[in-house]
Amino acid sequence: MNAEFQRLMQDATRLTQSGDLAAATAAIQAALAREPDGSAGDAAGDVIDVEAREVPDELLAIASDVPVPVVAPDEQPVPHRDEAFVAGSFGTGAIARDYKLYVPPASGTQPLPLIVMLHGCTQNPDDFAAGTAMNEAARDAGFFVLYPAQSQKANPQRCWNWFKHNHQVRGRGEPAILASLTLEVIARYGIDPARVYVAGLSAGGAMAAILAQAYPDIFAAAGVHSGLPHGAARDLPSALQAMKNGRGAAASSGATPIIVFHGDADPTVHPRNGETVFAMAGGGGTTVRTETGGVPGGRAWTRHVKTAADGTVRAEHWQVHGAAHAWCGGSARGSYTDPQGPDATREMIRFFRSHTLRR
Repeated sequence: MNAEFQRLMQDATRLTQSGDLAAATAAIQAALAREPDGSAGDAAGDVIDVEAREVPDELLAIASDVPVPVVAPDEQPVPHRDEAFVAGSFGTGAIARDYKLYVPPASGTQPLPLIVMLHGCTQNPDDFAAGTAMNEAARDAGFFVLYPAQSQKANPQRCWNWFKHNHQVRGRGEPAILASLTLEVIARYGIDPARVYVAGLSAGGAMAAILAQAYPDIFAAAGVHSGLPHGAARDLPSALQAMKNGRGAAASSGATPIIVFHGDADPTVHPRNGETVFAMAGGGGTTVRTETGGVPGGRAWTRHVKTAADGTVRAEHWQVHGAAHAWCGGSARGSYTDPQGPDATREMIRFFRSHTLRR
């Protein structure tokens, strides 16, 4: 960490403690807009994954009694008929969150799977759906897609609060809200509970890693794009450290299968974070093989594949060469996308289809 970055972060801490939040935010943005060698970075292209506003813990520490909705015995799931992209809301007060839900065309009588998609900072469900083109891919594959929206009251930049210690465990904070919302949608739409997945970009990727760790009984697999591992930070200073150099707190291992995408030129979230997510995923007793390839006219990639003794692929890590902080293979219709990269959306669906919860 260079001296200028340290100075700016010390200023941000002092300003936050004094209550001057606007000035603290400016100091954070100035710090994150500088490269490790002290040269100015492309501030306009960065997603700031941490908001320099310290919300009192009593407002963030949502108790473990977040309601888990279920369909009443006399209430039937919503009939599945036509393709739609519908808006909804969940919860009240501090736990209230809006969402969008993609409903694929009806096909057959079997329950369909669900992907929960967590947007990055400054994004919203419509933007994220457009940029990832997940709805189009889900139509082809027969998936529902749930896009929870972060509340601006919970984070002014609409970042998921992955870096707060009370938003990293089962039954508390945003993981509890998101898990409860997921269960609500499963029940309401008759989703196959054995085929539910979570994926996210940046702050959303970090929260997806947390959900994979905290709720392995809900999510059969996870996708982490340009994110950070569970346990990478406990507060604002450690989050900034993890984002800049990938040397955050030790991450917890987990058995949930995970597919990781990370650009090796990402200036916002250090690529070492993607390596750590992969290293800690999939459980023990695995072997790793490495493959290389590229998109014709686009980016080259290196893929590491972790396989269990029974031949099951437990984790994948796609290192996308030359890619920055953006969804690989995405559409220019949304923000923070890289059309030159491999199609992360289609690859995640492929990976998810090979994993089902064992009940």
